[in-house]
Amino acid sequence: MSPWLRDNPEIRTIRMAACDLNGQARGKRVPSRFAGKIEEEGTRFPLSVLNLDIWGEDIEGSPLVFETGDADGVLRPTGRGFVPMPWLDAPTALLPLWMFDEQGRPFEGCPRHALAVVLDEYERRGWAPQVATELEFYLIDDSDEVLHPPRSPRSGKRREAGEILSLRTLDAFDAFFTDLYDACEAMDIPADAAISEAGTGQFEINMMHGPAMKAADDAWLFKLLVRGMARRHGFAASFMAKPYADDVGNGLHTHFSVLDARGNNIFDDASPEGSGFLRQSVAGCLAAMPDMTLILAPHANSYDRLVPGNHAPTGICWAHENRTAAIRIPGGSPRARRIEHRVAGGDINPYLMIAAILGAALQGVEEQLEPPPPITGNAYELDLPQIPTCWQGAIDAFEHSPRMARIFRRGLIRNLTMTKRQEARRIAGLDEDAQMALYLDTV
Repeated sequence: MSPWLRDNPEIRTIRMAACDLNGQARGKRVPSRFAGKIEEEGTRFPLSVLNLDIWGEDIEGSPLVFETGDADGVLRPTGRGFVPMPWLDAPTALLPLWMFDEQGRPFEGCPRHALAVVLDEYERRGWAPQVATELEFYLIDDSDEVLHPPRSPRSGKRREAGEILSLRTLDAFDAFFTDLYDACEAMDIPADAAISEAGTGQFEINMMHGPAMKAADDAWLFKLLVRGMARRHGFAASFMAKPYADDVGNGLHTHFSVLDARGNNIFDDASPEGSGFLRQSVAGCLAAMPDMTLILAPHANSYDRLVPGNHAPTGICWAHENRTAAIRIPGGSPRARRIEHRVAGGDINPYLMIAAILGAALQGVEEQLEPPPPITGNAYELDLPQIPTCWQGAIDAFEHSPRMARIFRRGLIRNLTMTKRQEARRIAGLDEDAQMALYLDTV
């Protein structure tokens, strides 16, 4: 038995789970007395389990299903170890896993391995990306057919409008946020500041900077936690990109810098503008943005968020201290110089998103690209190349992109595009209410 389970004898059941291409947790429940065997030997799922559509169904025509006999892969612990699941009634722990094939090779369709491939490229240079995410979500009362913000546990009233950085709004849900932060500490998720956001019932929690893989793990676990803890408190939480047609969407902003072998930030040259490495990384992100839009906006609902003037970037551009730009360079000390990528919605897969962003940035360095001049003023009012707003077009661009083929393995590109085409066919026949029901709890 692991030391963690010995120190937590109250744990009764274990969830073993890996992240699929849509960011869903796929796995099994076992009694805690069998956990030691899984830690040592892993477990087995069909390879196809990491390549299901958003409904959790097989992909028609996928070579992972009937063509290969729906063969198993081997799931092994990621190294994170057991993490508690405080939103469940019975004392329970989650063991995060990732997938390998029968010969012990990383499975190309596993999103966590996709990020590992990119990080290996950084490691060859002696570099280590540091990443922080800012996750926006809505608290929602979905107890009847019309969605509302939940009633305040203190006053019984509903919040009627967005109140940016309102302490009163945060305090109205103090019990929820207290439990959430306690759970983050227990799960080793580095949750920092919480704020109320522009949307009605919308909040954001920022994560502290850390190694890129842990940042992706943290974001994935945090989304599971927020949705679970909200249900425990009697309402829903959703990271879907656009839950309300007339309100702002949920974004997931990603900050990153890169440390060299001596621990120095390669984006810092002591100037307010940042180093040549920073400019090249920005240029790489801009060059890849049209082709990686499917990763940043993976669902039908994602494109409802990408509209001008609605707190989501639409123009492909960069700027210093300008939140209307797709890529922002925050101010502050040069030692903390970093890039903020602002395009992704809250509905993304964190592993694929961080892999795409870091992979694109590295391409900019390798090709010594130079970005256009940074913009000033309101990006929505400028004549700029636009982020794709068509889901089908984003699928096609991702599938045929030479830049994406240098970041992601062939199997993952195939699996993801097949998944999204199947979803697009089915969703075309759904009305808005059915789409809402589909995405509210899943993404």
